[in-house]
Amino acid sequence: MNEQKLEIAVFGGGCFWCTEAVFKMLRGVATVLPGYAGGSMENPSYEKVSGGNTGHAECVKLEFDPREISYKDLLTVFFGSHDPTTLNRQGNDIGTQYRSAIFYTTEDQKTTALDFIKDLNQSNEDGKTIVTEVVPLDKFFVAENYHKDYYERNKDAAYCEIIINPKLEKVQKKFANLLKDHPKN
Repeated sequence: MNEQKLEIAVFGGGCFWCTEAVFKMLRGVATVLPGYAGGSMENPSYEKVSGGNTGHAECVKLEFDPREISYKDLLTVFFGSHDPTTLNRQGNDIGTQYRSAIFYTTEDQKTTALDFIKDLNQSNEDGKTIVTEVVPLDKFFVAENYHKDYYERNKDAAYCEIIINPKLEKVQKKFANLLKDHPKN
């Protein structure tokens, strides 16, 4: 029997509640953990990161099966589900903790991400430049338990209904072929 070899990907696309909900829908994604990366503080808390002084971004760490979903497909969903052209901001969430970031775990991921961004910038008709940072993952700190599965546990909360639901609907429409419940080709 073939042993499943999972790979790690880490993305910061604004609020990790949204990003977690998006990636949990995708086939080949085994786990999604909200957390913090990119800063200098050891073991940061949500309160510290929210203050904007730790250097950390809210992000998600994925374990995915590259036989089921490619890193490039993950990048497609990542860039299609947030605004990578706004510096340190996603909607009403403002600050470096909400920056668009890719924390690569391999040189292949770095190359793929940089090439992907280059292609997006060259094909962008409205002239907005991608500001997503592409940096090596140093450390990932798992967020407090109450952030895990936030959307699943709080679907009726105003934030989920106003912010997350439209994002999920967009992903379901644009990337239906990558969803867990979509039949594989």
